[in-house]
Amino acid sequence: MTAALDQSSRIAGPLAPVTATLRTMFGTDDLPGLAPGLLVDDPAGWLSATELVDGSRLPKLLDAATNTWNAAPHAAAALAWKSYTYWLALPTVLGWASARRVPLPRPSDVLVDLGDHRPLLAIGLRPATTVAVLPSDPLALAGLPEVRVVADEAELLDTLRTALLDEHLSPLLDAIQARVRVGARTLLGSVASGVANGILRAADALPGSSTQNIGTLLSALGVDDLIELTTGPNGGLTVQRKTCCLAFTLPQPKYCAGCCIRPS
Repeated sequence: MTAALDQSSRIAGPLAPVTATLRTMFGTDDLPGLAPGLLVDDPAGWLSATELVDGSRLPKLLDAATNTWNAAPHAAAALAWKSYTYWLALPTVLGWASARRVPLPRPSDVLVDLGDHRPLLAIGLRPATTVAVLPSDPLALAGLPEVRVVADEAELLDTLRTALLDEHLSPLLDAIQARVRVGARTLLGSVASGVANGILRAADALPGSSTQNIGTLLSALGVDDLIELTTGPNGGLTVQRKTCCLAFTLPQPKYCAGCCIRPS
């Protein structure tokens, strides 16, 4: 790649490993929880994630979850968080696992669609979203303003954690807890299970060991104690949660695969 690439190629290139992996996972570019191609060129009708993190538009997300699931406030918050964190983290963790090319989901670069045509929400990224890469990545020499070159693997994981957890999910968790009584461990358990399930679902498209990829990511995020990987009935890996997303409290109770609560 060179700086002479046209604008559309400059934007699409850094995220190509992520979009290719998503396409392999789902068999389509039209995903329920992500903007097509991940990028949002026209932000009209989308919320900035900063408005959720600072609490100013958080009631809109929580109300949407309440209406979607007819849930009590604490369950609606937990389920909204589960959906939000899964789709938010997925491009980031797939970027790391597929090519060590990490789109950084800082709140100012993340857009959220709560339109009625979605099951709950969709996540998109601004075209100028920073992508962190290693010095060995071809993008490191491309001179693109959206590319940040880090020194090594350790710094790449630190950068991932800072953008995803420290700058985005931790303050969002605080904002939720200021409005609803729901435990941090309950919420972070959904982050751990979402990351692990995302890697397992994409396993055929990713290099390396799924177990090692999951372990490295969860350790970097400090949530590796909240799930276990177990062998499922078909011999493949499955995620066993140590916390519950509270779907069992719905008027029509639901029990996720790997739930730590079993129906009587």
